[in-house]
Amino acid sequence: MKTLVKTFTAAALIAVSTFAMAAEGPEAKATKANLSTADFALEHYVAVTTEGESAGVEQLFAEDFNQKIQATNAQSNSRSEVVKAFKKQKGEKLNCTVSTAIIEESADYMVAKVTLKFEDFTKTDLVTLEREGNDWKVSKSINSYK
Repeated sequence: MKTLVKTFTAAALIAVSTFAMAAEGPEAKATKANLSTADFALEHYVAVTTEGESAGVEQLFAEDFNQKIQATNAQSNSRSEVVKAFKKQKGEKLNCTVSTAIIEESADYMVAKVTLKFEDFTKTDLVTLEREGNDWKVSKSINSYK
């Protein structure tokens, strides 16, 4: 009898979780990103910048996000400009080798170095991530080229 009760309970839990996922719908999954840890947020940032991933791009960046590009003609881009640019390159994959290194990490922030090595040049991106509530967001990005 106990086995029968356990079996029905397990079946009910599976059914409830299946219905909950189905109710969320595919469009909800397509707009969300797992930003629950700094590592997941950094992984998603790399996917957005190098693989044309556009799902959850709005949630990835903090409201006060700022991007600086160190080059001959230094530039600064706001959050809205960067989000718009990443949405335009949806699905475009960069032909480069990517490496990441954590420079500094604490319970509420992370600084990482993302290096994109192309055939003729290298782009280095220093990325600052901060915890905002239960999610991690990219708050700053500084790019340089060699």
